[in-house]
Parts: sequence; structure tokens; C-alpha cells
Amino acid sequence: MQAINARETRSVLRIHPATFLFAARALRDIGDGFVAVLLPIYLLALGFTALEVGVIATASLLGSALLTICVGFLGARYDHRQLLLAGASLMIATGVAFAVVHDYALLLVIAFTGTINPSAGSVSVFVPLEHAVLTREVTQRERTRMFARYSLVGAFAGAIGGLASAVPDLLGPIGLDRIDGIRAMFVLYALLGLLGGLLYARIPRSPAPDAGTTAALGPSRHIVFKLAALFSLDAFAGGFVVQSLLALWLFERFGLSLSEAAVFFFWSGMLSALSFPVAAWLSQRVGLINTMVFTHIPSSIALMLAALAPTLSLALFFLLVRAALSQMDVPTRSSYVMAVVTEAERAAAASFTSVPRSLAASASPVLAGALFAASFRAWPLIICGALKIVYDLLLLMQFRRLKPPEEG
Repeated sequence: MQAINARETRSVLRIHPATFLFAARALRDIGDGFVAVLLPIYLLALGFTALEVGVIATASLLGSALLTICVGFLGARYDHRQLLLAGASLMIATGVAFAVVHDYALLLVIAFTGTINPSAGSVSVFVPLEHAVLTREVTQRERTRMFARYSLVGAFAGAIGGLASAVPDLLGPIGLDRIDGIRAMFVLYALLGLLGGLLYARIPRSPAPDAGTTAALGPSRHIVFKLAALFSLDAFAGGFVVQSLLALWLFERFGLSLSEAAVFFFWSGMLSALSFPVAAWLSQRVGLINTMVFTHIPSSIALMLAALAPTLSLALFFLLVRAALSQMDVPTRSSYVMAVVTEAERAAAASFTSVPRSLAASASPVLAGALFAASFRAWPLIICGALKIVYDLLLLMQFRRLKPPEEG
């Protein structure tokens, strides 16, 4: 009887960290969802140009990359829970600062040092730490399904956040203008960071590292570096169409209203969310790499067709097709990285494959902003799609023979 009770206790301890982690990610992604849509509108309303909006997005992504570098070195030596709590504190400070600061130079500094995420996706200092905690809590067989659930929660939350970006327009009848409404949403972003911190505080501490396991990477170094280089190409391509810039393209190309954009990004997020369990199911039948590549290429083609679409309805159709396919590589990519490195290297691998992604993603929004400013509005979408197809083909050629243990 005591043995049964002990097993039940261990089961509860296994479940609880994932539950708290999922809830914290949901809150964070709700905030990222509405901030990604509201950020360009807010900056344009303050009188800044499309190029300056792109520079803010680049500064935000570059700052996230540098923070993730720090996490990569600290994560092998310090408690993951403490680092997550520090990230939540930074999220609180970022929301408050964006609500009260109007000077462009200061906003640029806050974007660089804070947690504002213009991509409304997985480019975040929190992600490598959460990956490490999740991998610690599940078995090898459950790994891909757990990452699919993790991504599913984030996508549903991001969709709700995208829909919530319509709130500033709904506050008009009570006498709050759009700018003040957006500032209120930044305060809400800070409150979500506070709630997320309370949830992170419930995660058990990381086991103390052994003296020989504090090095960042060991025998899998070559694999991680090759994957990081390819993921960087993918992220650089994606930076041309981060959600803030995609919203800007829809506003300027078709005159989409804020409420219409909120509804579109909600359904876009919902389609992405529904694709995650499909990705987990598909990967069990065709493999992780094939799932990543052969869902990604059609999504890139759809993006390029959206750039050339003559009407709003046709552009939105292609963008929704893209949303249903483009994120299926997210849980499979995370699961693959965790599978092809040793257990001792997993936390470091999660960080070191995220860092180059963040750095690469930080370079392209300013280029996209310059193209927008020069009235070449379709080019960022076309460049993004073409580069992503190149990435997919290179990934297939380089890693189709390196299979995770469960694929034999």
C-alpha cells in the first residue's frame, strides 16, 4: 500500500510542473498575441514611420536573442525556476514601461531589454527554459505528444490574445480613446506577467547539476550547431513576416480595420493550434523530419500566393492556409532536438538552437520595414516564403538519415 501511495505521489509531482508550465505559457501567449497586433498601431499612432516600427521589432528580437544566450549559459548551472521567475519580473516591467513611455529612443531601449515579442510565437527567453523543464518531466515516448500539447496551449492562447487586440476599439463608447486603450492593454500585459510568475513559483527546483555536466554541450555539439545554423535560416526568413509586420501589411495593403485584424489573427491562431496534435499524429507515421519539411513547403507557397493576391479575401484565404500548416514543425522540431542529443545536453541544446534563431530573426524585421517604407509591400512575404523553402530542402538533405530512437 505504501508503494502504491508513493507511486501516486510521484505521478502528481510529474503532472503538476507541466500543468503550471502550460498555464504560465497560456498567460504569456495571450499577452504576446495582442501586443503583436497592437504594437505597430500604437507606434504609428505616436507618429513613428513604418521603418521605425521595423527597427523596434528588430531591437526586440535582438534583445531576446541576447537574453537567451545568457539563459544558455546559466541554465546548466542555476535553477530553472529562478530564471523563469526573473523572466516574469522582466515581463511586468516591460508592460508598465510601454504603457508610460512615449519617447522613441526610450521605447527602443525598452524593446531591446524587455520581453515584448512582435512575432507572437516561440521567439522568447522563456522557451528554452520551459523546454528543459518539460523534457525532464516526460518519458521518451511521450515527448512529441507533450510538446504538441505545449504548442497547442500556446497557440490557443495566442489566438485569444489576437482577438483581444480589438479591445481598445471597444473601449471607445466609455470615453477611452484608442491610444489610451492600447496603453491599458500594456498594463494588462504586465498583470499577465505577474500571474505567470506566481505559476512558475509552483514548479519544483531543478536538480543540482553534477560537477561534470555543467558544460554547455558535449558529444552532440556538431549536431546542435548544424541544426542551429538551419534554424537560423528559417528564423531569418520568418522575421520578414513577424505578426506585427504582417498586421502592418494588411493595414496598409488592404486598409484592414483593427477589429477585422483581431478576428483574422484569432482564426489564424486557432488553425495553428489545431495543427499541433495533427503534427504529433503525423510524425508517428512519417517521422519528425518528414513532418517538418512536407508541411512547411506548402505553407511557404501559400504565403507567396498571399503576397500576390489581388483582393483581401483571397489574401486572407492563403494566409489561413499558411496558418494551418506553417506551425506543424514547431512541436516536431522541439522534439527532434531533444531526441538527437544526450540527456545531459538537453537544456543547453534547447538554448543554443534558440539563440541563433532569435539573432537571425532580429535582423530581418528592419529590412522588411525598409521595404514597406519603399512601397515594396509584397516583397517581405515573397522573400520569407522563398527562404523557408530553401531551409526545408537543406534540412531534408542534411538530417533525413539521423532519426530519433523511437523511429529506429
